[in-house]
Amino acid sequence: MSSTRTIQDFDLTVTTALPAAAANVDSASIDLEAIGPAALESVELEISLPATPDLTDDDTITLTIQDSADDSTFASVEELATLVVTGAGGAGAAAATRKVRLPSSTKRYINVNAAVLTGGGDNTDVSFTWKLLN
Repeated sequence: MSSTRTIQDFDLTVTTALPAAAANVDSASIDLEAIGPAALESVELEISLPATPDLTDDDTITLTIQDSADDSTFASVEELATLVVTGAGGAGAAAATRKVRLPSSTKRYINVNAAVLTGGGDNTDVSFTWKLLN
């Protein structure tokens, strides 16, 4: 029996365009109370970033999971590592996916911040997606 989470609710899926180089963007947030507090233990968060062919060599795109108690002031969830992709070989970066379980200390609202380094190329036609799976 597999423990992989695959059931998704499209109300719990967020898609956001990457920012220009030297900028960052916060995705829309999801209210974790929408899934119920008891269900949080069985939920995984999945971030998907497609290939970024225009990401310049040695520059990065960093995706950071953030939380907030008030849906206004967000900070990174310290227990969770960021997802970083790096351009290389003149071909940008390959697609990347990460699944994580949210720690019990996660605040009510969550979002994902995407940051592109200065000189990172024009990746504004690429969008990342994150969703909750149970």
